[in-house]
Amino acid sequence: MADDMSNLIGPDETAFRLDLTAAQLKVTWTALKIYFDDLGHEEADVRHVVGEVLEKLPNEHEVRAIDLGRELRRKSA
Repeated sequence: MADDMSNLIGPDETAFRLDLTAAQLKVTWTALKIYFDDLGHEEADVRHVVGEVLEKLPNEHEVRAIDLGRELRRKSA
């Protein structure tokens, strides 16, 4: 059992890095924001973690400025 514990990611260690396109960023931010807003008081621990993730992303105004249609057209061009 001790061997299993040595492979765990620490609470402040980075577990994963993810590169996103502008379109992917907008969709990810929007999905997390909807999820965050839908969480209730009984899910405060999950709401806290989702909030921490949202804080790592650009702010709402920057994300809303991304034109998803334009980004998708650029990708297919």
